Amino acid sequence: MKSITIKGSKRESVGKKATKALRNAGEVPCVIYGGDNIVHFSAPEVSFNKLIYTPDVHTVIVDLEGNKTNAVLQDIQFHPVTDEILHIDFYEFHEGQEITMEIPVHSEGVPKGVKNGGVLRFNLRRMTVRGLAKNLPDYIVANVTPLKIGQKLYVTAVASEDYKIMHPDNTVICQVRTSRNVSLIGVDEDEDDDEATEGEEGAESSAEGGDDAAEESKE
Repeated sequence: MKSITIKGSKRESVGKKATKALRNAGEVPCVIYGGDNIVHFSAPEVSFNKLIYTPDVHTVIVDLEGNKTNAVLQDIQFHPVTDEILHIDFYEFHEGQEITMEIPVHSEGVPKGVKNGGVLRFNLRRMTVRGLAKNLPDYIVANVTPLKIGQKLYVTAVASEDYKIMHPDNTVICQVRTSRNVSLIGVDEDEDDDEATEGEEGAESSAEGGDDAAEESKE
């Protein structure tokens, strides 16, 4: 997984007046916990753009005047009106220590069911997984190509030795649902096409029979 470096400065004072002064100066008050000591620091608000305003996830290297700490974003607070970043919490981790993160899920391929008129719907856009930071992927690939109408893709389909999935095995990532009122669950698309063809032929036969009967009646 990729890392983003945030350069900041340690905070000497953590009172309300000092915090307000930091925000007025365009700085965001932050804290790192999980290590031997809790560290309070601040960094320019623009430093967090690539960390927060993106669909991707990253670990963080907090650089405080040359002292670097590996961390992950734990919590963030926004102003309810202006959406200004008010405070950020980071959790420190060390090499060899497992961490828990939410990883985005990217679909790959076009489901068979979609080609036959179905619609792919996602139940889970992000998955919570646990593992070593160096083993965690930037995103999890879900191959949806084999899915037919009515079929679901479970989290077990994207299991990996690199991380542990923190969801129950029966958790659905996505499913292909019919966009029509007719339920086609469990029907093979090839068989469905054959049935449709037979139905058309039967309709034509009925129509021909009706025409013959009409002619005989006139005679």
